[in-house]
Amino acid sequence: MSQDKLSQNKTQDEIITPIDFTPHDSSADKFSFRPSPVKVAISFVLVCFALTAWFVLSAKSIFIDAQPLGSIVEVKSPLAIKIGPRYLVLAGGHEIYVNAPGYYDVDTTITVGDAQAQTFQILLLPLPGYLNLDSNVEAASVFIDGEELGLTPLSNIELAAGEHEVLVRKDRYEAIQQLVGIEGREQEQNLTVELLEAWANVSFSTFPAGAAVTINGKEVGLTPLSAEILEGEHEVLIKLNAHKAWTESLSVTARIDQNLPSIELEEADGLVLLQSSPSNAGVTLDGAYQGQTPLELTIAPGESHELTFFLNGYEELQRNIQTQADQELALDVSLDPILSSVAIIANPPDAELFINGESQGTANQTIELLAASQLIEIRAEGFVPFTQEFVSRPGLEQQLNVSLVTLEQERINNIQPMITSSSGQELKLLYPGNFVMGASRREAGRQANESLRSISLTKAYYLSLTEVTNAQFKQFDPEHSSGVIDRISLSNNNQPVVEITWEQAAMYCNWLSQQEGLPPFYTIQNSRVAGSDPNSSGYRLPTEAEWAWAARVESEDPTSLLKFPWGAELPPPPNHGNYADLSAASILGRILVNYNDSFVGSSPIASFPPNANGFYDLGGNVSEWVHDYYGTAIQLGNNIVTDPYGPETGTYHVVRGSSWAHGSVTELRLSYRDYSNETRDDVGFRVARTLVP
Repeated sequence: MSQDKLSQNKTQDEIITPIDFTPHDSSADKFSFRPSPVKVAISFVLVCFALTAWFVLSAKSIFIDAQPLGSIVEVKSPLAIKIGPRYLVLAGGHEIYVNAPGYYDVDTTITVGDAQAQTFQILLLPLPGYLNLDSNVEAASVFIDGEELGLTPLSNIELAAGEHEVLVRKDRYEAIQQLVGIEGREQEQNLTVELLEAWANVSFSTFPAGAAVTINGKEVGLTPLSAEILEGEHEVLIKLNAHKAWTESLSVTARIDQNLPSIELEEADGLVLLQSSPSNAGVTLDGAYQGQTPLELTIAPGESHELTFFLNGYEELQRNIQTQADQELALDVSLDPILSSVAIIANPPDAELFINGESQGTANQTIELLAASQLIEIRAEGFVPFTQEFVSRPGLEQQLNVSLVTLEQERINNIQPMITSSSGQELKLLYPGNFVMGASRREAGRQANESLRSISLTKAYYLSLTEVTNAQFKQFDPEHSSGVIDRISLSNNNQPVVEITWEQAAMYCNWLSQQEGLPPFYTIQNSRVAGSDPNSSGYRLPTEAEWAWAARVESEDPTSLLKFPWGAELPPPPNHGNYADLSAASILGRILVNYNDSFVGSSPIASFPPNANGFYDLGGNVSEWVHDYYGTAIQLGNNIVTDPYGPETGTYHVVRGSSWAHGSVTELRLSYRDYSNETRDDVGFRVARTLVP
């Protein structure tokens, strides 16, 4: 078939059907992204890789050096990554938690700086331990760190870890005092103390027998006699009627018995009891002085003896006396006074007169006085009493004129709230009272030498606001040098003087008193300090109790005592004082983390704010010598110690207050007690004076 015919046939077979019109949809031409799972996974990996890279480049490597070894350390931060013993963390604050069996947990915050590798030291304090204590003698008294705990046996005594002073004592036994190391960490320890007898058996015999034996004024029995006598020196008196008394000193050593040789008693002379009115008259027998009335004399019998009685202000009196063997006589005499008239004129007119403490009525009168030294007092309400030793002269017209000074005027004239020494120290007047020194056994960081003691300070005293400087000390010793630390001088004029002994500090106080014409407080013998005069108004070192009052009592309530120089809790606030800090990390082993006072060693005095009482650097900068010899005080019961000056002798002296080298809980507490007998580059002193009425 031809091509034209095929086309014609096809055209004829097709049927054209009309349809509805539909507008063009332009949205179908827009781009539509439909991600596949593979693309999502790849994107997530790339984001994680970028964040990880950023964290690794920004993070700091820190090491938590926790003691004891084996402590569990947890850094509470979602971005902290532990790699071996170290953590990768971002700079800034991070909370950490450290614990170990037998130790107190630590939950604190550290601040990570910009350094790439950093180390933080954390020291866990051990939990208390338990002590079971017994003795070979029942019901012995037990004292631990000066605090009485009860009678043996005692069980489960809770004690902080470390050394504690244990004292076990009982009447008639030798006390046992020793140091006991408590392991802590809730461990139980046992201690048994053996007390030894403090007496010995001593046998007495006399001829004739039946004599009364008296030891130190107490009768113990009749001879023959065996008595238990305590160790030490004793005065023995043995008496028998019609016989002379036998006296002797007896030395007794504990647990070494003695059998004394038999004592032959001599027959007694005549006995005469002498009394006079007034009493205390001197007595001579045949010209030999015998003592003062009332007086008992033994006189050889059968002879006449001359007795003479004399008393200042009275006529002398003589008597003759004779006794028989074993005879007892009594002689009572009255002495005639020697009188002299004295006119007393006093202002105010209603003032009262006292002679030797006895009221004589109004002061304006003429009175007959003994021709002897009399204590004359003139008193009036609201006035300062007048007191004078007065000797009247018989045959002379005498007159005493007295004008009393009001109490208010006396107070204004004599008391100043602030004084300045000739060397430039400003001293503030303190009126102390009753308070408690030391720290509770349960206080963290407490040492065994910080036992609680009730103190009563009754004397007002001045205390310098600042420590003695190098410039002030060099007025006394121009050649002194306080040295250097880490190539930094400690000898600048306004820095506190250091590298001095306690004795040099005491000598400086005496020198300062000499400059102002005050009586020296310290006694010097052979160029050494040999003692002190507590009644002196001269310059001195403050007592330990006075230092504690100024440092710890900051309000009118003396029971509210500061624990740290800044308050009750660590750490110290910024720029509070000069302690062991980051600036001294290169020379000190233990410092306060995240604290910087900018001083490697000591700072100039008064560089930081004073305490509530106005005193600078009682905590921080340098520690300070105080007056007291070092000793561990033990307080029995509720006894209050009044105006303590410490032990009378010792090898060391007490050092109080923390210094630029201190950064631990123990050292920063205001109850911390140190001691030394050598110079140190962090120990200086401040001066004090007693307000003498």
